[in-house]
Amino acid sequence: MNHPLLYLPSVENTNTWAREHLERFGDLGAVYTTSQTAGRGRRGHTWVNAAGQALYYSCVVQQPLVQPETLPLLSCLVTAKVLHGVYGIDCRIKWPNDLLLNGKKIVGILCEGVPDRGAWILGIGINLAQPQSYFDGAGLPHGASLLTSGVRVCAERDADVLAAGLTEPGFSAVMPRFAREGIGPFLADYRTHCVNLGRHVSYDGGEGTALDVDAEGRLVVCDDATGEQHIFTGEVSVRGIYGAV
Repeated sequence: MNHPLLYLPSVENTNTWAREHLERFGDLGAVYTTSQTAGRGRRGHTWVNAAGQALYYSCVVQQPLVQPETLPLLSCLVTAKVLHGVYGIDCRIKWPNDLLLNGKKIVGILCEGVPDRGAWILGIGINLAQPQSYFDGAGLPHGASLLTSGVRVCAERDADVLAAGLTEPGFSAVMPRFAREGIGPFLADYRTHCVNLGRHVSYDGGEGTALDVDAEGRLVVCDDATGEQHIFTGEVSVRGIYGAV
């Protein structure tokens, strides 16, 4: 089945546009651009536009999900697999929803719900061809693009290829099982990609060693002071990857 994939030359925010046009997507569809003028990230972080040098993509899911809170984990895993398929690169996941290449962030993900419509919007930003000056100017010492990571890219062509791959097979291939069973069937794969595990981490309220990701998508930490903790939200820094990222 082909799902809708819409392209916009420029838009303030793909997540916002998707929210305002849910009727365009059916049970699953997506919209993307290479110029997003009012991006945003988790916890109010801003996303600096890089017109023509990045992919800004939102997948809309409008079907019952048994575990929608783990959509960020699934989104990371799908994106990592698409990037591997297109470029042959092996990204690591920084729990819950950033992708790193060579220890630097190249993908950010923001998943949002629309409760009154039974919809979820999975926003994915992929840094394709920004130069190092972009990250220096934006004050992002731990940010990188595929280009600065040594990957050969053609931003205009690759945005189309990646958006198509994220949609079909991408999310369309995994969503039926995820909708029924949640993150469980995908956890083993997620764990193999997760850079947090086995490392010392700091989180809102403590620090310790990250041991696992549990069946509810929470990061399991052996806290230095309080013992085992299951963390669901908040910022988590990982020691030893270009500093704390």
